[in-house]
Amino acid sequence: MVGEEGAFVLGWDEVLTEEELSTTLKVLCMSEEEFKEYKEQDGWEDDSEEEENSTLSNEALSRLKTPCKELLYDSVLLTLESYGSDLKAEQDLLNNKEAFEKLSRREQQALHVRYGQKRILHQLLELV
Repeated sequence: MVGEEGAFVLGWDEVLTEEELSTTLKVLCMSEEEFKEYKEQDGWEDDSEEEENSTLSNEALSRLKTPCKELLYDSVLLTLESYGSDLKAEQDLLNNKEAFEKLSRREQQALHVRYGQKRILHQLLELV
């Protein structure tokens, strides 16, 4: 369901791998009976037009059912725990001009990327 990378891609305004995330959340939040039916039907081949035309925007994420929100919330927390530092530490380093300039160019770029990733993940926590 998740694909070869085993990850979902989130942007500032919406989920960029929305089909994978939507399907994964649906399956993981199914009852045993619903999952049996899903397997027998080989998935949802005939999704409704509403589902096909919907996107997982930030607004849509905030309206997910509670079990899906909890699963997504816990997943985000696990992802944040996998980083070596927290958002505040990254922000402090970015704001400390002297310490930032001591970093190599590659380290500075990595810091910007990590900080951006963490900000998106924190935004997602607030939404769900």
